[in-house]
Amino acid sequence: MAENSFTAEQSAKTPSVNFDGTSGVFDLKGKSIPENSVLFYKPLFDWLDNYIQNPAPKTTLNIQLDYFNTSSSKCIVDLFKKLEQITKNGKGEAQINWLYDDQDDDMLEAGEDYKSIIKIPFNLVSFTK
Repeated sequence: MAENSFTAEQSAKTPSVNFDGTSGVFDLKGKSIPENSVLFYKPLFDWLDNYIQNPAPKTTLNIQLDYFNTSSSKCIVDLFKKLEQITKNGKGEAQINWLYDDQDDDMLEAGEDYKSIIKIPFNLVSFTK
Protein backbone atom coordinates (compact mmCIF):
# COMPACT_ATOMS: atom_id res chain seq x y z
CA MET A 1 0.00 0.00 0.00
CA ALA A 2 3.01 2.32 -0.31
CA GLU A 3 1.32 4.29 -3.08
CA ASN A 4 -1.51 5.12 -0.65
CA SER A 5 0.75 7.03 1.69
CA PHE A 6 3.75 9.31 1.75
CA THR A 7 5.98 9.57 4.80
CA ALA A 8 9.24 11.26 5.68
CA GLU A 9 11.05 11.31 9.00
CA GLN A 10 11.54 14.61 10.77
CA SER A 11 15.08 15.97 10.84
CA ALA A 12 16.65 19.09 12.30
CA LYS A 13 15.81 20.95 9.09
CA THR A 14 12.79 19.15 7.66
CA PRO A 15 9.32 18.36 8.97
CA SER A 16 7.85 14.94 9.53
CA VAL A 17 5.41 14.05 6.77
CA ASN A 18 2.63 11.51 7.17
CA PHE A 19 0.14 11.69 4.31
CA ASP A 20 -2.33 8.81 4.45
CA GLY A 21 -4.14 8.62 1.13
CA THR A 22 -6.61 6.02 2.38
CA SER A 23 -7.98 8.06 5.31
CA GLY A 24 -7.30 11.44 3.71
CA VAL A 25 -5.53 12.67 6.86
CA PHE A 26 -2.26 14.45 6.18
CA ASP A 27 0.17 15.62 8.88
CA LEU A 28 3.13 17.95 8.41
CA LYS A 29 4.99 18.84 11.61
CA GLY A 30 8.27 20.39 12.71
CA LYS A 31 10.68 22.82 11.10
CA SER A 32 10.94 23.44 7.37
CA ILE A 33 14.34 24.96 6.68
CA PRO A 34 15.92 22.55 4.18
CA GLU A 35 18.92 23.65 2.13
CA ASN A 36 16.81 23.15 -1.00
CA SER A 37 13.06 23.34 -0.33
CA VAL A 38 12.08 22.45 -3.89
CA LEU A 39 14.18 19.29 -3.72
CA PHE A 40 12.67 18.32 -0.35
CA TYR A 41 9.04 18.92 -1.39
CA LYS A 42 9.23 17.52 -4.95
CA PRO A 43 8.58 13.84 -4.04
CA LEU A 44 5.66 14.95 -1.88
CA PHE A 45 4.22 17.03 -4.73
CA ASP A 46 4.67 14.13 -7.16
CA TRP A 47 2.75 11.86 -4.77
CA LEU A 48 0.05 14.52 -4.33
CA ASP A 49 -0.37 14.89 -8.09
CA ASN A 50 -1.36 11.21 -8.18
CA TYR A 51 -3.49 11.44 -5.03
CA ILE A 52 -5.64 14.32 -6.31
CA GLN A 53 -6.69 12.21 -9.29
CA ASN A 54 -8.55 9.87 -6.93
CA PRO A 55 -8.64 11.42 -3.44
CA ALA A 56 -10.43 10.29 -0.30
CA PRO A 57 -13.92 11.87 0.02
CA LYS A 58 -12.49 14.28 2.60
CA THR A 59 -8.86 15.37 2.83
CA THR A 60 -7.58 17.16 5.92
CA LEU A 61 -4.10 18.64 6.19
CA ASN A 62 -2.93 19.24 9.76
CA ILE A 63 0.10 21.49 9.51
CA GLN A 64 2.07 22.39 12.62
CA LEU A 65 5.34 24.14 11.91
CA ASP A 66 7.62 25.64 14.55
CA TYR A 67 9.50 27.60 11.92
CA PHE A 68 9.89 27.77 8.15
CA ASN A 69 12.16 29.71 5.81
CA THR A 70 11.19 31.84 2.83
CA SER A 71 11.79 29.12 0.24
CA SER A 72 9.63 26.71 2.26
CA SER A 73 6.87 29.32 2.33
CA LYS A 74 6.54 29.10 -1.47
CA CYS A 75 6.38 25.31 -1.27
CA ILE A 76 3.73 25.50 1.46
CA VAL A 77 1.58 27.72 -0.78
CA ASP A 78 2.07 25.22 -3.61
CA LEU A 79 0.97 22.43 -1.26
CA PHE A 80 -2.19 24.35 -0.35
CA LYS A 81 -2.91 25.05 -4.04
CA LYS A 82 -2.70 21.33 -4.80
CA LEU A 83 -5.26 20.64 -2.07
CA GLU A 84 -7.53 23.30 -3.55
CA GLN A 85 -7.60 21.28 -6.78
CA ILE A 86 -9.42 18.44 -5.00
CA THR A 87 -12.40 20.67 -4.29
CA LYS A 88 -12.10 22.56 -7.57
CA ASN A 89 -12.17 19.29 -9.54
CA GLY A 90 -15.27 18.13 -7.64
CA LYS A 91 -13.50 14.95 -6.52
CA GLY A 92 -13.90 15.56 -2.80
CA GLU A 93 -13.54 18.10 -0.04
CA ALA A 94 -10.30 19.44 1.36
CA GLN A 95 -9.52 21.51 4.40
CA ILE A 96 -6.45 22.79 6.20
CA ASN A 97 -5.88 22.98 9.95
CA TRP A 98 -3.05 25.41 10.75
CA LEU A 99 -1.91 24.50 14.27
CA TYR A 100 0.15 27.06 16.15
CA ASP A 101 1.43 27.55 19.68
CA ASP A 102 -0.76 30.20 21.33
CA GLN A 103 2.43 32.02 22.36
CA ASP A 104 3.76 32.17 18.78
CA ASP A 105 2.39 35.31 17.14
CA ASP A 106 4.56 34.79 14.05
CA MET A 107 2.96 31.42 13.27
CA LEU A 108 -0.52 32.85 13.90
CA GLU A 109 0.23 35.71 11.51
CA ALA A 110 1.59 33.31 8.88
CA GLY A 111 -1.57 31.22 9.18
CA GLU A 112 -3.75 34.32 8.80
CA ASP A 113 -1.80 35.30 5.68
CA TYR A 114 -2.25 31.85 4.14
CA LYS A 115 -5.93 31.78 5.09
CA SER A 116 -6.50 35.02 3.18
CA ILE A 117 -5.27 33.52 -0.11
CA ILE A 118 -6.51 29.92 0.10
CA LYS A 119 -9.95 29.08 -1.25
CA ILE A 120 -10.79 26.00 0.85
CA PRO A 121 -11.72 25.84 4.55
CA PHE A 122 -8.67 26.98 6.54
CA ASN A 123 -8.86 26.67 10.33
CA LEU A 124 -6.50 28.44 12.71
CA VAL A 125 -6.10 26.14 15.70
CA SER A 126 -4.14 27.27 18.75
CA PHE A 127 -2.65 24.96 21.32
CA THR A 128 -0.69 25.42 24.55
CA LYS A 129 2.70 23.77 24.93
